[in-house]
Amino acid sequence: QVQLVESGGGLVQPGGSLRLSCAASGRFFSINAMGWYRQAPGKQRELVATIIRGGSTNYLDSVKGRFTISRDNAKNTVYLQMNSLKPEDTAVYYCYLYCHTTYGDYDYWGQGTQVTVSS
Repeated sequence: QVQLVESGGGLVQPGGSLRLSCAASGRFFSINAMGWYRQAPGKQRELVATIIRGGSTNYLDSVKGRFTISRDNAKNTVYLQMNSLKPEDTAVYYCYLYCHTTYGDYDYWGQGTQVTVSS
């Protein structure tokens, strides 16, 4: 059993900042990748940022230079620092974990946290 607990969403004005956190716990041996997707109303889910085991990162083009993904390996936690937020960043943000377990490699998802950017 693997659990992901997200926190940090909320309402922020355009130009503001938020920091999302996602802590993973449970039975897994190693983390292959962690990251964040988002889904806005009426739109498909899109990958926002990911960080892989070696530390490499990838970002959605529209968030490059504004969002930063990082991780604390000791805490199995990933963070998403979001700066210069725009109304189009409004969405439910989902944490994901791709990890190695006894039974193989699997994806796990958090429950989602709402981010609303509005004046």
